Amino acid sequence: MKKLLIFTDLHLKDPGETIIGLDPMERFQQGLMHAVAHHPDAARIILTGDLTHYGRTTQFERLKVALGDCPIPVSLMLGNHDSRKGFHNVFPDEPRTAEGFVQQAIDMDGYCLILMDTLDEPAEDLHSGFLCEHRLAWLDQALSEASDRKVIVFTHHPPMLTGFDGMDSIALRNRLDLISRLRKHPQSVQVISGHIHRTISGQVDGIPVSMFKSPCHQMPMCLGPADVHSSVDEPGAYGLILLHPEGPIIHTEDYALTGDLNVDTHGSEHA
Repeated sequence: MKKLLIFTDLHLKDPGETIIGLDPMERFQQGLMHAVAHHPDAARIILTGDLTHYGRTTQFERLKVALGDCPIPVSLMLGNHDSRKGFHNVFPDEPRTAEGFVQQAIDMDGYCLILMDTLDEPAEDLHSGFLCEHRLAWLDQALSEASDRKVIVFTHHPPMLTGFDGMDSIALRNRLDLISRLRKHPQSVQVISGHIHRTISGQVDGIPVSMFKSPCHQMPMCLGPADVHSSVDEPGAYGLILLHPEGPIIHTEDYALTGDLNVDTHGSEHA
């Protein structure tokens, strides 16, 4: 049973720059070290977008250095804070479509992992996402080639509303176009996303969706019309997916907690 590790919303900045007093690079390196130490058997690490905070070439270069010694294969995706030009300058060999979208399909252990590019750089709704016809046509082909395999689709912007009104206002604008395509696939489909900076699960028209927290800053647990720019210092996290034959098993790891193992000596006693 293969294992995937998922990081999202790194928001790497230039040296010395912080977010609410937190160093995004320090937080990501802490998480990456934890993941590699505790899950050296992972088949792949997937970074689901917002790799950088401003999309600068210098910030992508910092990411490349941070990943340089990682012993686990890494796949990269883009989010609304990234830029394709800066990304391609630093990662020219990362898979992309003929139109330059950072998308790829990976066959693994009876699954097809489909990584989508929801970045919409000219978006009028700043930071919202979109899947144009080129990207959706590519997805149609990837789903067709997946045949009877289970599918996990990775997007930065989730195809699901979350109850955080501010974040829902910068959602994937044509999310139901994605869902309608996924519902046609003959095998099970799971969507994994980021963008919200919280651990969330739900479904859209029968398609399950899971989201993970950032290694750095998190969205406060204030549902409704909270400011989209509000952030809180909570433990960083990454996701862990087991590719079980019956369907994916999804965990999340808050790695900034102590993690000390203790034995509950009362656990075996009768009440």
